[in-house]
Amino acid sequence: MLVALGCAPQDSSTATDTTSSTDATQTPADCAHGKTLTEGTLAIATDSPAYEPWFKNNDPSNGKGFESAVAYAVADQLAFDKASVKWVKQPFNTSFAPGPKHFDFDINQISITPARAKAVTFSDGYYTAAQALIALEGSPVSTVTSLADLQKYKLGAQTGTTSLTALREDVQPDSEPVVFQNTNDAKQALLNHQVDAIAADLPTAFYITAVQIPNSTIVGQFQQLSGAPEQFGMLFQRDNPLVDCVNTALANMKADGTLDAIEKKWLSDTVDVPVLQ
Repeated sequence: MLVALGCAPQDSSTATDTTSSTDATQTPADCAHGKTLTEGTLAIATDSPAYEPWFKNNDPSNGKGFESAVAYAVADQLAFDKASVKWVKQPFNTSFAPGPKHFDFDINQISITPARAKAVTFSDGYYTAAQALIALEGSPVSTVTSLADLQKYKLGAQTGTTSLTALREDVQPDSEPVVFQNTNDAKQALLNHQVDAIAADLPTAFYITAVQIPNSTIVGQFQQLSGAPEQFGMLFQRDNPLVDCVNTALANMKADGTLDAIEKKWLSDTVDVPVLQ
């Protein structure tokens, strides 16, 4: 949220079912040959604006920010240099709609959920996400210490996100959460005191409170109450054979420490945020 106001719970999986299989002896580059929409080009989608800390300066092509860096590391594994990567715009709320895609994969803090996986195919997870609640400093909700204590407050999140699902299913507020078309609307509503708090993934919450709304604070973080931890996955057109190649690339990046190094560089893991239970 700055990007997608988060992406939180529901039953999620760190892998997806695909109908194709990859030869164990193949490199990701061998696997990807001939499987992109345009020969010699890797089309990667994300939303616009593209928010920090996932992308820097609203420019996915600069390689800065967690998801931009991950995308280029995957591209390198697939033997696409930076000049061969083409970025395309895909609004978050429509990325997981069924049907043909104009990109090879989309990277935009999209949580893997069974409902979405009925229409698209996901890669293995590349990031485990927690949800966070953002409030204005000094407000009554800013001192809340449990999910139950949140129920009496007016909460909000962006439409189509798992942050909204998290509010409805895990927090279960007394009144229906307020739904916003985008993160900017949600942030403005918080500033205007139209809602008491908004939900976002934790890295986004760090950025909102540190840069975008300086007089705001992270009330706390929480994971879904049941099921596997929420994972962000790269999104593909249903049954796209390229997903196997990307999964091999991600496995290589996890094994050699590349993915961990990118996370440490771009996503803060040093701030002690209280856990709401």
